[in-house]
Amino acid sequence: MTDRRLWSYKDIAAHIKVQPETVRSYRKHGLLPPPDHVESGKPYWYADTVRRWVAARPGNRPRS
Repeated sequence: MTDRRLWSYKDIAAHIKVQPETVRSYRKHGLLPPPDHVESGKPYWYADTVRRWVAARPGNRPRS
């Protein structure tokens, strides 16, 4: 089952326990995936997109 809820900077920040400004910085520096949806100039990501991104972040990769 896929999670198609749209998350804002604030939602992503709460999920990874940082400030929304940190998530904005990640996007500015190309560290966040492209938004799945843009409405009135504001970017949004599907929850599944964010979860995949979090799982692939360097600090979350399984160690060999």
